[in-house]
Amino acid sequence: MPAPGDAGPAPAPVAPRRRRRLPVVLAVVLLLVLAGVGVVVTRPGPVAGWLGDDAGSAADAVGVTPEPNPSDVLPGPDPNAALPTPDGVRAVLDPLVGVSALGDRVNVSVADVITGQTLFDKGADDGTVPASVTKLATAVTVLAARGPGYRIPTRAVAGAKAGEVVIIGGGDPTVAIDKKGYYPGAARLDDLAAQVRTALGGTAPTSVTVDGSVYSGPVYGPGWDADIPTGGSGGAVTALMTDGARRDPGVEHGAADRFSEPDLAAGRSFARLLGVPANAVTRGTAPAPAAAGGTPAPGTELGVVQSPPMIRMVDIMISESDNLVAEALARQVALARNQPASFDGGAAAMDAEVAELGLPADEITLSDGSGLSRRNRISPSLLTDLIRLAASPDHPELAGVFGGLPVGAWSGTLNERYRNTPGTAAGAGSVRAKTGTLTAVHAIAGLVTTADGRLLTFAVLTDQVPGGKETAQPALDRIAAALAGCGCR
Repeated sequence: MPAPGDAGPAPAPVAPRRRRRLPVVLAVVLLLVLAGVGVVVTRPGPVAGWLGDDAGSAADAVGVTPEPNPSDVLPGPDPNAALPTPDGVRAVLDPLVGVSALGDRVNVSVADVITGQTLFDKGADDGTVPASVTKLATAVTVLAARGPGYRIPTRAVAGAKAGEVVIIGGGDPTVAIDKKGYYPGAARLDDLAAQVRTALGGTAPTSVTVDGSVYSGPVYGPGWDADIPTGGSGGAVTALMTDGARRDPGVEHGAADRFSEPDLAAGRSFARLLGVPANAVTRGTAPAPAAAGGTPAPGTELGVVQSPPMIRMVDIMISESDNLVAEALARQVALARNQPASFDGGAAAMDAEVAELGLPADEITLSDGSGLSRRNRISPSLLTDLIRLAASPDHPELAGVFGGLPVGAWSGTLNERYRNTPGTAAGAGSVRAKTGTLTAVHAIAGLVTTADGRLLTFAVLTDQVPGGKETAQPALDRIAAALAGCGCR
């Protein structure tokens, strides 16, 4: 290999790809910053508006404490840094991708973010079980379909019967009961109940109907392992729930005991806030607005609360690898594209959104938005294309995908990785990626800054791993760390 500072030989030719080429210039250097908990991306332009900081969104942001100005924690990449060569990258990665700990199917894609040049390709176009790396596709498609500033409403309307209040779930899984909710800045049922009491005046509610009809189909995903509904990391997907269906919103991040019927549990909490007994809570549908028939008339809106903006929801989904938030966002893609808000509808809508973004939709086949399904297939090269697209000047609305990406030895699912495992230290602070884990499936995809300061995107997907995460994850981490530690020229 050439000595440091030597420009080295010209890059080896890369076989032409059948995929559409992405923009080759990064409009803005991505700056990773710390704000509260986790890592977010700040970019100039319309981001403040997406977050609801403009005057027009003040009504939606009631009760949300403004965030402090972020402080720098990681430098941006150097657009003038030397570009690795495919031969240089292959020399470093070939010994690492063939280790027995990763099994017989290790599919890898590495590309330069600025130029889009493919630097390493091993089964890169092959559909592979992605596990939670699926959430990168969910993030990009929901930001494209809904936009970063979109908020999911939870509404209350007058029912057909006197004293009946119908709460209509719009698909916001982060709704809190009160100020002790799990998700910061979430909409709150106590705020909605206060609006209802004001709208009703002196009329006392007598019953609560839960309308979750915006969702259809089964509440558990196709291809989910049998223990997922009760294992604490997944659960029933309903259009109305509080705190991601957690029974105790005060639990730490990760697995939690969850309601088996989240919609009814949320309805009972809402009823309690209205002074309605729990046995007066049923499922049903809201009446169509009527000009007459009571005071207020059936279907009259009594109150509405809004979720955090979509850019925040994406951040939560990725930083915590929150499966129920992911399923909710997949359904938002479906609703935006006039598809049924179901597992099948969400998967079809995400596939269509990928195609509309100009990417090869034949390299993604989904059954859910969280990655819990073993039926999902995504190619590593599609993942690296998604990441490059999100960094391109043509799609600033997609930059929110980077906000929640865990940082090696720093945050999220990478907090304890790239610390003490031999061969991984170079990835600390340089690897920013989404991980995925199911039994025999281990994956990682994201960004890495090389020793020369070049920003690369990479994806490593394995779905025939013979051992457990104790051996598979360090093997994956050595691949990303090798990219971080070399100039690869």
